[in-house]
Order: sequence, then C-alpha cells, then structure tokens
Amino acid sequence: MSFAAEADKSNLMGQNLIQLSGGHKSFGIQTLFSDATFSINDDEHVGVIGPNGAGKTTLFKILIEEDSLDQGQLTRSRALSLGYLSQHDEWEDEETGDSFLERVSTLPLWQVKARGRELMLPDDIYTKRILSLSGGYRMRLKLLGLLGQAPNLLLLDEPTNYLDLETTLVLESFLQNYEGAFLLISHDREFLRRTTDHILEVEAGDITKYNGNIDDYFEQKELLRSQLEATAKSQADKRKTILDFVAKFGAKATKAKQAQSRLKSLQKMEVIELKSLPISAMIKIPEPPHAGRNIIKIEAAEFGYKEKKVIAEVNVCIERGDHVAVVGLNGAGKSTLLKAIAGTLEPLSGSREVGYEAKLAIFNQHVIEVLDPKDSVFDSLQSVAHPDVSRQDILNMAGALLFSGDSVHKKIKVLSGGEKSRVALGRILLQKVSCLLLDEPTNHLDFQTVEALTQALKNFAGTFVVVSHDRGFISRVATKIIEVSKGEVLAYPGTYDEYVWSLQRRLSEGDVTEENSKESTSTPQPVKPGSSKKERDKQLRMVVKKMESCERSLKQIEKENLDYNTRIATDTENAVEMTQAMADNYKRIEAIELEWLALSEEKDSLET
Repeated sequence: MSFAAEADKSNLMGQNLIQLSGGHKSFGIQTLFSDATFSINDDEHVGVIGPNGAGKTTLFKILIEEDSLDQGQLTRSRALSLGYLSQHDEWEDEETGDSFLERVSTLPLWQVKARGRELMLPDDIYTKRILSLSGGYRMRLKLLGLLGQAPNLLLLDEPTNYLDLETTLVLESFLQNYEGAFLLISHDREFLRRTTDHILEVEAGDITKYNGNIDDYFEQKELLRSQLEATAKSQADKRKTILDFVAKFGAKATKAKQAQSRLKSLQKMEVIELKSLPISAMIKIPEPPHAGRNIIKIEAAEFGYKEKKVIAEVNVCIERGDHVAVVGLNGAGKSTLLKAIAGTLEPLSGSREVGYEAKLAIFNQHVIEVLDPKDSVFDSLQSVAHPDVSRQDILNMAGALLFSGDSVHKKIKVLSGGEKSRVALGRILLQKVSCLLLDEPTNHLDFQTVEALTQALKNFAGTFVVVSHDRGFISRVATKIIEVSKGEVLAYPGTYDEYVWSLQRRLSEGDVTEENSKESTSTPQPVKPGSSKKERDKQLRMVVKKMESCERSLKQIEKENLDYNTRIATDTENAVEMTQAMADNYKRIEAIELEWLALSEEKDSLET
C-alpha cells in the first residue's frame, strides 16, 4: 500500500462517500491492482489517470457494482448517491429530450430542466429527437439526466471524447462550479488541470491518491521518485558494505561474531522496491521526402456531399513546413476540409492543385476499416512502411504506440477499437510523406503517448494539418490556425490560445451554437455576473476555490524551495540543477501571485 493511499485512509472526518480497502482485481494472469486503498470525500473533484488497460474503467464498474473485487472491501456511505456517465449512449429511437429526462430522472422534470441552463441547453432542445442532435448536445442531455437522479458523486468516463471545443468549455465550466464530488477519467491534461483538485492514479498494480491538480501530480510524482531512488541507493550502498565485510572477515574467528551480527541487521533492513516507470514513449517520424514550396493549393472551391454543400469559397495554400491546426465547432466542416486537402473528396467547383512531388497521407477513423484482420500488428505496420524504414524503426513505432513485446504479434481481428486506431496511426506515420493529415490523432492515447506524439510533430521537418479537441496538444504543435465557421474557411490571425480565449468570450456572451445539430437550436444567454444573489454566490464560491488552489500551490512551491535551499549546502554535485529549479519556481510563484491578485479583484467585485 502506498504512503499516499494510507494517509488518505485516515482522512474521513464524517464526509467520506465511498472507500475501497485492500482491493484486488485480476483478469487471468494480469493483475490490475492489488491491496488498493483510497477514499472519496463529498467535496472532492478527482481526476482518474493511468495508462490504457491499467483498469480505470474496471474500477468504475466496481464502484457502480457492475463488477466485483476479487478481494477487499468497498464501503459506501448511507448518504451516497452515484451517477455514472458512461462512454456509451442508451437512447431510444424516437426519444426526445423531455421523454429521456422523464425516463431516467427521479426529480420533477421542471426541476431538472432548470439545471439545463448550467449546461447552456436552449429551451427548445427538449422537444427534439435526441438522435437528431449533435454529439455535444446529446452528452449534455445525458449529464442532465444524471443530475435528475440527485447524485452526490458523479463518475465520468472520458466525457470529452469526440466533443468540440465549445462543448468541452461548457462541460469544463459546469464541473468547475459543481458542488458535489466527481471522479473523472480523462487523457486531456488541460481539462484535468482546470477541473480537478485531486488525482487518483491507477498504474502498475497500485491505486494512489494525490492532492492537487494534474500539474501538482506530476511534480509530486517526480519528487517521490527522486526520494525513493535516493533511499534505494543509500540502502544498496549499506547492503554492499555489510556483504563486503562478511565476505572479508566472516571466516576469521575474531570477526565472525561481528559478521553474523551485520548479516542479521541486513535481514531486518526494509527493502525499498522501485517499480519500473511506464514506458516513456518516443515516436520517431521518418524524414519527409523532398517536395516543392507549395504542398497543396485550393482556390475558389466548394466541397460537400451529393446535393449538400458543406464549405464554400475555400482558398487554402499549405506550404512546405507548415504546422497547421484546423479549428471550429463540430459540424462546421473540419473533417470535410481535411478530406478536401487529401483529395478523397472532389471539389464541387473550383480547383485543387498538389505541389511538386508532394505526397500526402490522411489519418481518420475510417482508415481503421482498411486494416486486414488476418495481419499481425507488426505485419500491418510493415506492409505500408517506406522502404527506407528499418525493422527496428517499425518495432520502435509499435512500442511507442503501446504495442511492446509479444503484443506486436497480436492479430488485428482481436484488437479493441482503440488499439486498431493506434495501429492505423502508426501506418500513417511510417509512410514517409510530405504532408500528414491527422483527424483527432490523440484519441485512444495515454498521457505518455500524447506527449511523445507532441514532441514528434513539433520536431517534424515536414508539413502537417491536424484536427484535435486536445487544447494542450494543439497549442504546442500548431504554428498556423485555419478556422472553419458557418461554411467558410478562414486563416485565423492569432495563436491557438487566442482562438480559445475568443471562443470563451463569445460563449460568455451567448454568441455560440453548435453547428452539427440536424435541427436548428437557439443558444440561451449564460448566467451573467451579478444577475442574482444566488448566481453571484455561486461565482464567488468558484473564485474562492480558485484562490485557495493558488494558495496551496504557493505553499507547495515555497516548501520545495526551502528544501532546495537546505540541500544545496551539502549536495554540491547537484547544486547547479537545484539553483535552476529554484529560479524556475520563483517564476511560477510570480505567475500564481498575479493570478491570485486578479481573482482577489474579482472576489471583491462579487462581494460588493
């Protein structure tokens, strides 16, 4: 059992909702977790993270009693009311928003719909067929149905998958203001950073709970690892000294008693076990072939399907070395533009010209369909890899995409949908083309693999055009932004962060609607600051909570700097690194203090 989990066990204080003690769960020879202990309190917003296949969704199923522990105990508070938001929809064919809410809710319908404004659901959405609505509105209705059951602990399994930025921002705002507890499985680092105050890590057979958000988690993880490594090294040195003494003097009568005494002390010594770190993936994209300056040029073009025009007056020029992100709401035409650039969708009018010796490859969910089920993972990757790509390069790519060891010999037919998607992504990256076209490439990837793909694309000398809902990923890889909105394709003049900010501002003014609802909808005005005492109080609580988070971060950083300051005097070998770390921490302190001051001003305005 980890120290963090043991410490959490004692932190119940009458507000505990659910507790797992000594939990063990296996599938065949694979142990998902062993001797797992943690508890969730009624005011905690907890992000659940871990590598794919570590057991996060299984843990949720155990908590809602769809699955059971092999060993251990699950203790529930009498006050516990669970709400589970799964990845799968359960709509009936002709079901409307009203009939769905009546079916799943225990609260009166008027009371449930009153909370719909928190999710920016327009008043006329409830009379429409759910299957005619966009994915974003469906997810919001599903979440509203959970709220209609009056839960005090929400379990949310990858709620941002396939959502556009608008709905992600709405969901983010809702969770920031949510007064109950929730457990949130997500691979979206930015979303976790903005919505959670604890992290529950499911990894390598352990479940460990950390205070703070995802950034705090990574810092604590690194610090704990460093401390364990130092302790393990000290223990190994001591063990070696004892064994050397015994080997040298154990046979001598005058030293035999001392040797036996030291051997006994060795047997009593606690063993510090360092678990291996998750595979730190490194994706290497083959160097692109030579191509002319212009990769693709589209002029005065229209694109669509049959009689339906999706985007018009498209004038796009993608040049060699461009790193482009395509942004816009769901249904605006982002994927259509990607297909237009790839040439898999012919223009209804206008022209499309491919540059000199330019080669393109597109990744989207449809490329999974071309995988041969009889191939192994390795064979599938090798069949499309460029001749210059070596066998080791293919194995490295497979490993980076979480197919290591014998798993490269798995047949495509036995893989899950997520695993097939990773194989398809690897096939695109190994083709050695001038321009990569990537539609939601980070879906089904864990933190380490998203980070590896981020670094690979940042360093890629070729061209790529990417669509993704992962804000942290896009903000780091894209140097140019193309926005698709209301049937038009425009070069966005600012950075991606500026685009996100502009969308947040438009949302706060009620000026954004999803574009892929098959029936028109109107967006309600969101809650305005100061519009009522109840709303001001709610916003005030959110601001105070953010200020408290800033204060916790400041205390943690100041504690780190005190520790560095103490160690620098004795650890001269690492003094330079620790001095640099302290300097970095002072910059972080300055940024957090500025954020705290801004929040303080907002708090004052809400209190007046």
